[in-house]
Amino acid sequence: MSEHSQIEWTDATWNPVRGCTKIGPGCAHCYAETFAERFRGVPGHPYEQGFDLRLVPEKLQEPLRWKKPKMIFVNSMSDLFHEDVPNDYVLSVVRVMQLANWHTYQVLTKRSERMRDLLQTKLRVAADFPHIWWGVSVENRKHGIPRIDHLRAAPARVRFLSIEPLLEDLGSVPLEGIHWIIVGGESGHGARPMEKSWVLSIRDQCEFAGIPFFFKQWGGVRKSKAGRELEGRTFDAVPERVELPVIDEGQRLASLSEVRTHYPATVTGEMAEPNLFALP
Repeated sequence: MSEHSQIEWTDATWNPVRGCTKIGPGCAHCYAETFAERFRGVPGHPYEQGFDLRLVPEKLQEPLRWKKPKMIFVNSMSDLFHEDVPNDYVLSVVRVMQLANWHTYQVLTKRSERMRDLLQTKLRVAADFPHIWWGVSVENRKHGIPRIDHLRAAPARVRFLSIEPLLEDLGSVPLEGIHWIIVGGESGHGARPMEKSWVLSIRDQCEFAGIPFFFKQWGGVRKSKAGRELEGRTFDAVPERVELPVIDEGQRLASLSEVRTHYPATVTGEMAEPNLFALP
């Protein structure tokens, strides 16, 4: 999507998948869907098909082209663990993360059961990579707390929660094994309000557990006016990143060639051929 991002907790976004489908109340006012549907039917636009789910193999190479280390939000416009994304394609995305390991990747999903199952099996090796952070979205108790339990059952090196939009008081949150928490309110047309007490409860639980706490925004129809301050200050804590060196130019070009060979870019963006990648 973009080598630079306006999302407060990341540097860049990378979308080798576009589009998604709603699975919970947190999806009701999806910013990604609103953006994508503006361009439905516009010939040649990346979102000519609106928010219909679509694999975009020509985007796989992007992190290998970015030589400066970045924090990368994976699939800001989709969900890598959507049921219609084949396992082999998920492995290919993770293979690129393995190759371009000078970046830090933030993988966020609402399909927490599938992520847990793959991290326990086909992605078991990748679960140990310190530069890939695995997270789940949490919007309320009914849908969000089970996702936290699924994440905690996954053998991930770094686990995080994106509690956005926060739609109710979560009460006591199961935080053992969680390494980072982001909290934010809903923004845009029809935004549902977020109570200060709900945010303070999570912040206090993070402080007690020693977990980095990031407050993204209050949200609302005019989110820039509402701002990011909580009790007179901003909270921008992030886990310590593992700093790996950028591979030399020869290795980088060889990695680019590997990706092109197995998933050559196509005009339609459909999967060109079966996946041949395998995590070691």
